[in-house]
Amino acid sequence: MSTVKITKENFKEEVLNSNKPVLLDFWAPWCGPCRMVSPIVDEIAGEVADIKVGKVNIDEQPELASAFSVMSIPTLAVMKDGKLIKTMVGARPKKAILGMLA
Repeated sequence: MSTVKITKENFKEEVLNSNKPVLLDFWAPWCGPCRMVSPIVDEIAGEVADIKVGKVNIDEQPELASAFSVMSIPTLAVMKDGKLIKTMVGARPKKAILGMLA
């Protein structure tokens, strides 16, 4: 499955009402570490069938970044049953990101 672009308009449907856990990647195009993490997040989206992966461009969606108290990027967050269960800030290896989903 590919990643989903998350916006304030589709957040409720794609994240809060998701029947799968959702890995959210808060990023911006100008962020170097975000460009390192993005291909890893894309790989996970293609390899792990029982999750949904969404990307939130903080420049386009400042309300969502604020709602999640995103102060540094990349920030990864895992939502399950409409609740935030884990967050991780900074570029991390694939193993660490997969560990968030366990």
